[in-house]
Amino acid sequence: MIRFMAMVVLGIPATIWYASRIAWAVSRGSEAADCVCAEVPRAWARVLLRIAGVRVELEAEERIDAGAPQVVVANHSSWFDVLSLAGFCPGPYVFVAKKEVALVPFLGFAVGACGHIFIDRADRNLAVKSLEIARERLEDGGPSIIMFPEGTRSASGELQPFKKGPFVLAIQTGADVVPTAVIGARDVMRKGSLFVRPGTIRIRFGSAIPVGSYDIEQRDELTDRAWRALRDLRASAESA
Repeated sequence: MIRFMAMVVLGIPATIWYASRIAWAVSRGSEAADCVCAEVPRAWARVLLRIAGVRVELEAEERIDAGAPQVVVANHSSWFDVLSLAGFCPGPYVFVAKKEVALVPFLGFAVGACGHIFIDRADRNLAVKSLEIARERLEDGGPSIIMFPEGTRSASGELQPFKKGPFVLAIQTGADVVPTAVIGARDVMRKGSLFVRPGTIRIRFGSAIPVGSYDIEQRDELTDRAWRALRDLRASAESA
């Protein structure tokens, strides 16, 4: 609980700083905004991780291609999955985040201003529009898209069935899918808990799955392949 309170007390000014830097950059024009949005979110996430006493280790980060946009799909059991990826995922990226994040004071503005994409999981039509925005970003050679295909945090930590959206997106754009295992985040903070425990989070990037041989009718096959790849990646990382 003490760590959580420290994150609240120190994290609020850090988030206000984050939002003010983004607001300044946006007022200066797109070039300044692009530069600030590439660096400030990483710094903000690392500050919060440091306050929580969390160390992040990367494994096989060379599998992220900074020169080509990819669809990065990760398991999700804790808010610290998001912070660790925000702070340490290589290359340019944007998240597809649930729409509730947009309502968080200061943070919602900063996230939206930096081009991260909000999705309404309860409204299929709005969700499709959000994925259309992501598709346009990938087709324009924009940043990689980070998504949590389980759709929400897993309370048990077990890998849940995947939604098809990320894989339809990959097939439509030809972007490789990169399974990404986040290990240890649930030990730091579990879903529904206010207790934050210091620890180490490991992020292991899997081999990219090329999607060129898949068409939209094979989206279920790609979804299943990615689920199995992430399941096996987690198992190998946890046993290491």
